Amino acid sequence: MNITKQDKIDSIVAECAEQGVVQDEKIAYILATAEWETNHTFDPVKEAYWLSEDWRERNLRYYPYYGRGYVQLTWEENYSKYGVITGAALVANPDLALEPATARMILVHGFVNGTFTGRKISDYINTKGVDFYNSRRCINGTDKAAEIAQIAEEFLAGKSWDLPA
Repeated sequence: MNITKQDKIDSIVAECAEQGVVQDEKIAYILATAEWETNHTFDPVKEAYWLSEDWRERNLRYYPYYGRGYVQLTWEENYSKYGVITGAALVANPDLALEPATARMILVHGFVNGTFTGRKISDYINTKGVDFYNSRRCINGTDKAAEIAQIAEEFLAGKSWDLPA
């Protein structure tokens, strides 16, 4: 079966709906983050996937708990938290964070609950307004905030999803 980019987007949208995220602006930002963090592939990836495992071991201070998934889950503490939440043995086998269903759950859950930084997507996108730039604070400060905000604007303008019934 050939899984298209739209299929991957639809699966993330379905996860959003399952976790109660139904506002288009929030979904657009979550999709923009997944697109950015996976180098536009919408495939759960390893941090610096174009480099070797040996390189990651030598250069990443949080090895072997380097970024994986749609949101680049890092640090043993976060793998431990999400191991408990998902029921997957993420500390023993961090590559389980690359499983699409696990990666989707972590992506959306982190935004909804503020698990990564203490900031929730609802802090920046709510009935009072939409702040795509500062929504990045849910994941990684303001690193690449302008680029991801632009991608979110593009997703919103060209909305290609429908919430599951």
